[in-house]
Amino acid sequence: MLNNIGLPGILLIAVVVLVLFGRGKVSSLMGEVGKGITAFKKGVDDGKKEIEDQAAEGAKDVTPEADKDKA
Repeated sequence: MLNNIGLPGILLIAVVVLVLFGRGKVSSLMGEVGKGITAFKKGVDDGKKEIEDQAAEGAKDVTPEADKDKA
């Protein structure tokens, strides 16, 4: 059933949503969705950075102190 909506159906749904909720409510809702997406992307980037930092921490030089002086 949902496979056959098409462009006219989507436009009809958009008009009905605008009539029911009004332009201001839909606009504020889309603004909140945008903020949520931005926060999600920032969280993902922070998570990647944290994982990379942990990997870099694990890859530190583990040469014994006595052997470092010989080099």
